Amino acid sequence: MPCRGVDPEDRWVGRCRVDECPPVRCPACRRERFYTAPSYPCACGATVAPCLDPRTAPRTVAHRAWEEEWVTLSCPACGRHGRWPRPELGCPCGTVLWIPVSDVVDASASEQERIPAPNTPPLPPPAPPAQVPTPAHAEPLVPAQNPPRPSPPRRPFHPVAIRTARDAVTATVRYLRWLGYRDIRRADQRPTSGIGLSARGLLAQVDPSARPASLRDVECLWLTAMTDSTDCVYFSLAGYAPEARARADSLTIPLFFLDLTGTPRPVNEAADALDA
Repeated sequence: MPCRGVDPEDRWVGRCRVDECPPVRCPACRRERFYTAPSYPCACGATVAPCLDPRTAPRTVAHRAWEEEWVTLSCPACGRHGRWPRPELGCPCGTVLWIPVSDVVDASASEQERIPAPNTPPLPPPAPPAQVPTPAHAEPLVPAQNPPRPSPPRRPFHPVAIRTARDAVTATVRYLRWLGYRDIRRADQRPTSGIGLSARGLLAQVDPSARPASLRDVECLWLTAMTDSTDCVYFSLAGYAPEARARADSLTIPLFFLDLTGTPRPVNEAADALDA
């Protein structure tokens, strides 16, 4: 998670004045810094940002646990509950602080709210749009003088057979170049499993293992891409766990299945849109 803290001498934090942001005091070095919470996109298109609690002291991170890295927040637009990274701040003294949040929703309660109530009558279907009658004396439409030319068909993709993990990476690089990405190289940060690839505006993960990609693999890829402000895509040779596919759909992460011929097969709608 990137450090969003600044020194008190700086007057602006992004688009927010420092006097509007709560100061955070490190319990180790007693140094005070201003902090703004990061915002994340909801599935409805609105922005979700945690509300910081200035009355509660920050917590020093001594041991990390995967479940404690996330908080459940409610979208102010649609009310949907989602799990987002817990706000944290890295102090120059080396201490990592978890910033307290005041609008955290109980995870168990959010799961119950997702279950519809029994015997709820369904909503009536929307009325069909009214048909506007066309006058008998209406003039026919005149075609445009210069109609747009259709785009030329894209050249076919030529896969490479996968026999080793290196072949899986080669097939993924060839497919990304076929989509139009250039300057593909190894990612600077190593993923939790598989091999990371980086291109301009894209972070890809290739998993050549024999186990399906897990929920943690998908969330780690998304979190790393959010840190670098890029899009992400996942390629797996063994498929995906059901909870990993559900999480990728909610985060709009394209998932591809690599068959032994080296052809990436789209798994969800985001992958279909990227392939098209």
